[in-house]
Amino acid sequence: MDNNILLKIPKKLVNNPTWLLGYYILVSLAPSIYFAINQPSNLNGKAIVILFPLALYLLLLILSRHVGKSIIFLLPLAVLNALQIILFDLFGDDVVASDMFLNMVTTSSSEVSELLGSELIPILIICLLYIPPLILAIIQWRKGKQLNNKSRKRIFTLSMIFFISVLFLYAHANNNNGIKYTFEKDVYPVNAFYNFGYSIYKYDKIKHYYQTSQDFSFHASRHKTSSKRQIIVLVVGETGRAINWNLYGYHRKTNPLLENENDLVVFHDAITQSNVTHKSVPLILSSNDAYNFKDIYYRKGVIEAFKEAGFKTICFSNQSENGSFIEFLTKEADIYKDIRKEGSEKNPHDIVLYQLMKNAIETNSGDLFIVLHSYGSHFKYNERYPKSFSHFLPDKIKSVTRYERNQLVNAYDNSILYVDYFLAQIMDELKKTNAAAMVLYTSDHGEDIFDDDRNRFLHSSPTPTFYQLKIPFILWFSNEFEQEYPQKVSAAYQNQFKPINTSSVFHTLIDAGEITTPYWDKKLSLVNAGYTVYPRMFLTDHDVAVPYQKMNLKEEDFKMIQLYKMAP
Repeated sequence: MDNNILLKIPKKLVNNPTWLLGYYILVSLAPSIYFAINQPSNLNGKAIVILFPLALYLLLLILSRHVGKSIIFLLPLAVLNALQIILFDLFGDDVVASDMFLNMVTTSSSEVSELLGSELIPILIICLLYIPPLILAIIQWRKGKQLNNKSRKRIFTLSMIFFISVLFLYAHANNNNGIKYTFEKDVYPVNAFYNFGYSIYKYDKIKHYYQTSQDFSFHASRHKTSSKRQIIVLVVGETGRAINWNLYGYHRKTNPLLENENDLVVFHDAITQSNVTHKSVPLILSSNDAYNFKDIYYRKGVIEAFKEAGFKTICFSNQSENGSFIEFLTKEADIYKDIRKEGSEKNPHDIVLYQLMKNAIETNSGDLFIVLHSYGSHFKYNERYPKSFSHFLPDKIKSVTRYERNQLVNAYDNSILYVDYFLAQIMDELKKTNAAAMVLYTSDHGEDIFDDDRNRFLHSSPTPTFYQLKIPFILWFSNEFEQEYPQKVSAAYQNQFKPINTSSVFHTLIDAGEITTPYWDKKLSLVNAGYTVYPRMFLTDHDVAVPYQKMNLKEEDFKMIQLYKMAP
């Protein structure tokens, strides 16, 4: 290319509104081009993914004669594009979802900073793409550069041609995954803005939870058949991948203490109902499941059921309070404490929860129901455990790339080693009480750690993966519990190889506590011989229950599902 032409391009962008319009549209179409390449739709669907935003951007940019002014007013679109590019790096071809928007208000600032600190390359790309046109827009606006009426009419005509083309293409557009092709699901940025609106709707309903659930009652009662003190402990894990537990066949000894525990029942085929914390944890803490999740706005949680039945209820949390269902459901406890200090950039290690539990058992008599909400294996993994647990080395995480996977996995495995210690301490303490004690541990969801060629990392993607779905799920019984309730323990062993998900948590706990409530279903209790296998559902971004194997899983996922012999 002639050097003179190269020198003219910057001048054109500074002084010519048409050039700036074309430049802005080109960079704004970057997410749409990516979607068109990777989206599972036919050619008509892929064409719409490009043509619709192209027509829309052309129309919006000529609403004012000042193209620079239009670009400034379209700043929200640039922000959305920036967020979308970061999500491409994390999750592949998923659009920014309503759950992701909700995560922005339910995730602590330290978690956000940890994540953004690992996304330096995508952030650099965003700066290179979107800052220059914004600067040029300001320059042209200040200079008073305008499109003439003739150019605006031509651009308007071109926009209408593209819109009409989209209407013809839409009649024959479809998804390769069998789901109906729609604008609100398949066409960016319509789907992203639709998800944003849906997240506002959900956030408003969450904020009114206390009003909508205040009159709810489980009508719970208890018919205790034993004179023994009963202590039931629910430990909610964070970001636990079952395949990194040696209890599930992992080659590393990440569970050296738990593997030697007596009366430890490992459920070998357990999955989560959601890979998003603000939904997966409420599904654990309530009687709701993926089928009836929308009822959660009107019901209280499992803590309330135990309280109604006469248990002293206690909850200690290592998660920051964020005005979500998690906070509402855990604060139902008679005794509640959040050990995460407000404004702190780091969480305390989970052993603090054990220490609080130990003191609570000593100072509170009678039957207890205790919930411990841990921080588990949440990224950054090497901050989840003290240095004495740096067994797998090197575990210092310098950057988040597939080239650092060895360090990431080492740190993650060390965090599991610490979870093993944390749970073993809880069980050892309960043994000292001589109570009929039970511990139920499960994780909210799993995690991607650059496991295959997709280079996926973290969780919360609208399309889950095998690694986000498969979670650890264990029950432990004290000798006294086994003596008092041998049939419940026997049933647990009978059910340990059956397919389960977190919908069984509520019903198992209620059954173990000998509580009667219309909301209990023996077919979902793992300590009941009546447990029945159902198709396992996953809660989509729009809170619809879908069989987990229909969640647009990829070939890599099905290979792992087959390897681990997971049922539907």
